[in-house]
Amino acid sequence: MTLKTEYKEILLEVTDDVAWITINRPQVRNAFREQTLDELTEAVKSTREDASIVAAVITGAGDKAFSSGGDFDAMMKLNRANAMHWNDRMLGLAMAIRGVPIPVIAMVHGACMGGGHELALWCDLVISAEDGVFGQTGAKVGACPTVGATQYIPRLIGDRLAKEMIFLCRTFTADEAVKIGLINKVVPKAKLREETEAWCQQMKGYSGQTLRATKKSLNFESDELYASWQQGMELLAEIWGSDESLEGMNAFLEKRKPDFQQFRQARKVKVDTYLDDLANNRNQSAEKF
Repeated sequence: MTLKTEYKEILLEVTDDVAWITINRPQVRNAFREQTLDELTEAVKSTREDASIVAAVITGAGDKAFSSGGDFDAMMKLNRANAMHWNDRMLGLAMAIRGVPIPVIAMVHGACMGGGHELALWCDLVISAEDGVFGQTGAKVGACPTVGATQYIPRLIGDRLAKEMIFLCRTFTADEAVKIGLINKVVPKAKLREETEAWCQQMKGYSGQTLRATKKSLNFESDELYASWQQGMELLAEIWGSDESLEGMNAFLEKRKPDFQQFRQARKVKVDTYLDDLANNRNQSAEKF
């Protein structure tokens, strides 16, 4: 039996007791905006209403990307005042995925980058086609990957490699990602759906209440990172709408190299002025004695 639910920016189909959730924005490599996040959260939570559902699978439409992350048209409108409207949606989707009593699988092909990679990090399991590419691009575009990436990547691949991935925007092919423990399995692209279905059918033969209980237990320690998520969203709120962030995103859209050094130079002038003032004050105080 197949049940389809209509959305505008995602697809939801329940087939053979598996919920297939697809980001349906291939024209922008499945980048997500506020409406996309709302629909994804609703779709994930809807699986609670059918106790026969074994697992949920999240993927991206088309053949180029799982998800390239946040839609720049949406993110460039954010600032300190309205940041919570985006950040709360990201957190809400993450907590929905981690909170549902069934395993959630990220079925990746092509680009899985930035916020799209954070989406995969929230999922319980990740299976990828051979063309999968995983990375964090925040430093390139003036964003801040603090809604999952800074919390979970060090736990999966170690602190040193996590910092390389985030500070240097290092990307990993699917073959590399499985070797370092970032994902679970790599398969030929033509067999991606088949292999994912096999995982779901395998879990169908297992105890649902056990999977529910053990998912809660497995998440117990990492759930304590919730405070880091809250702090991360506040850090991100300070970055949204800044000149430096907008320079990064505009440069990406204009296909040019961003000029972030101008902001370092401007800060240097301010710091130098401050230090000069300190030195003058000390000299004046010394002269009095």
